[in-house]
Amino acid sequence: MTTDGVRVRPLAGADLNEADRIFRLAFGTFLGMPDPAQFGGDADLVRTRWRADPSAALAAEAGGRLAGSNFLTRWGSTGFFGPLTVHPLLWDRAIGQQLLEATMGQFAAWGTGHVGLFTFAHSAKHVGLYRKFGFRPRFLTAIMSLPVGPAPAPASALLLSQLSERDRPGAIRAVAGLTGSLHPGLDVSREIEAVLRQGLGETVLVEDAAGLRAVAVCHLGAGSEAGSGACYVKFGAVRPGPGAAGWFGRLLDACASLAARRGASQLVAGVNAGCDRAWTAMAERGFRPAMQGVAMHRPNEPGYHTGDAYVIDDWR
Repeated sequence: MTTDGVRVRPLAGADLNEADRIFRLAFGTFLGMPDPAQFGGDADLVRTRWRADPSAALAAEAGGRLAGSNFLTRWGSTGFFGPLTVHPLLWDRAIGQQLLEATMGQFAAWGTGHVGLFTFAHSAKHVGLYRKFGFRPRFLTAIMSLPVGPAPAPASALLLSQLSERDRPGAIRAVAGLTGSLHPGLDVSREIEAVLRQGLGETVLVEDAAGLRAVAVCHLGAGSEAGSGACYVKFGAVRPGPGAAGWFGRLLDACASLAARRGASQLVAGVNAGCDRAWTAMAERGFRPAMQGVAMHRPNEPGYHTGDAYVIDDWR
């Protein structure tokens, strides 16, 4: 797609270094960092997301050079996008809007029923841009962190990596069954497979005799979305029903135990205020907000961000 000298095309492997540079420069500049290029430290959102699904990454090219990029994520019937970034020298030239047009076209081609994003709640410019594409701001999303002390008693949880290759597909299907009980068609299998294939961290499984009760997809350390010294829960969920609050506590314990065993000093997890019980439970365990944004939805419906859902995610 080419408009006004800007070409939107698939992001190629050869683009990744420049896409990463622009991503850091754009966010670092917006946030007023003294050295914008240092934004994000040694965490990696660009290469990891491209490797997860190269067909879900878009590039904007201006004057024959990379101007920006966007990454689409498919969780079954639900999708989200980001980071969407444009080089600061090219801001206010509608390049982000052209990336969004291609993004929405791709979600339509996939048949994604519910699409969302995380953006800066205080930025009228960002919220206004996304409203043009049918997104509506709903609830705050807090990125919370919890200091990790000496290794606690091991939590009773299983790691997907501990299963044999023969047993892993069944476990991933069980996760899809759990997430589908939260919202029809919600499926984070791609996320689990990306973590396993790229060696980004671990998927935590909490079970009892009745089956899978809770799951958390965690990134660990440098080169993942966590960065050095952190265990980042990119997605976590508990099967709804009686006892869900207790299982959520066990899931948090299992993630803290994993973080301690892997030498992380911080457990990081996002939670949407629509999932009020999950937010409250995390705050009561000592998680404190490090930053806040707003989740925007299209259509203007909660999806799985509901008061009785024990879910960890942040759509960044």
